[in-house]
Amino acid sequence: MAAHRHRVTIYPTKIHLVATFFVMLLPFVFLIVFAGIAHLAVGTLFLELVASVSRLAVAYGIAVVLAWIGAISFYRGKLASVALPVFDVLQSFPTFAALPIATHLWGRSDTTVILFLIITVIWPIFFSILSNVRLMKHDWEESAEIVGLKGFDYLRLFVLPVSIPGLITGSIIGLGEGWEALVATEIIVRTNTGLGNFFQQYAQNTPITSFGILGLMVLIFSINKLIWIPLLDWSHRLLEE
Repeated sequence: MAAHRHRVTIYPTKIHLVATFFVMLLPFVFLIVFAGIAHLAVGTLFLELVASVSRLAVAYGIAVVLAWIGAISFYRGKLASVALPVFDVLQSFPTFAALPIATHLWGRSDTTVILFLIITVIWPIFFSILSNVRLMKHDWEESAEIVGLKGFDYLRLFVLPVSIPGLITGSIIGLGEGWEALVATEIIVRTNTGLGNFFQQYAQNTPITSFGILGLMVLIFSINKLIWIPLLDWSHRLLEE
């Protein structure tokens, strides 16, 4: 079984690899075309994009770790019945209402933006992993007990693989909300770099703003097609093995 699992790949055929290559080129082609039409420097646009993507990547990394630890800690047991309603209330809290307070405490900095991105991204990941793990088959748990998996081995060899589909699904949803929150937060905080800064500068220029929104959609589509959809399919095939 272990040897067979190694053959479960993310991109199963050469056609997938070729298609992935062309999808990967889309954002770069659009960036160059957009810069030419709008008479903007490609380097400037690229730096704005990198600044925003970096903030979102840091926030996502922190959110994934916290969400996974939280979901695994509270997916069952007496403490879960108390903690889960609290988490449900927290996810419903309008985070932007606290943004002025955070800006006052940490200033117009990356820390403020990343903090609010974490709050936005973490809940879809947390509840997706939680739902995934709570619905795991009982015979899987019995098999883990029979084999004698305990402690770190239980988490690494059993809980982690079972939670991967939920993590990926939650990531797709969370990052979808994260992109929206990213631009909005950068505009509100008034960062000196990033997509929010770009849209704020050209707010009165409808063509450039429209092309910017279209470019962001192309980027999000490419990331989903290049990374998340293949990973989601891979995770389900991995569990089937």
